[in-house]
Amino acid sequence: MLSKKTQYALQALSYMVEKNSEVPLLIAEIAAAKNIPLKFLENILLELKKGGFLESKKGKHGGYFFAIPPQKIKLSAIFRIIEGPIALLPCVSLNFYEKCANCNEKKCGINRVMAEVRDNTLAILDKRTVADLVFNK
Repeated sequence: MLSKKTQYALQALSYMVEKNSEVPLLIAEIAAAKNIPLKFLENILLELKKGGFLESKKGKHGGYFFAIPPQKIKLSAIFRIIEGPIALLPCVSLNFYEKCANCNEKKCGINRVMAEVRDNTLAILDKRTVADLVFNK
């Protein structure tokens, strides 16, 4: 299940795609439009900025805007920034691997099934972009 944080991140990004604005968007505008708590959204957008997906501008006409075209931002990258591992178990994670206690991964059926789930989920998230979050674009 997606966390609220990830849901809010995707909602904010989709709003930014919908607006297709030439000027930066205010956090307050995004928060109001998508009914996202302002302080929570500030933290989310800051993480996305640190990840290199967004930029911000201070001042009178300040706000957030895409650092990379939304058509080039894979959903898998957003998920990893906000949610962390895509895999449901640490022993099948590609970027956050940890060995499970009391488990022989070579003989573990759970490991094999969860690796398949990871691969299929990743295949979808790797071919979809932030721009795909918006219908009628």
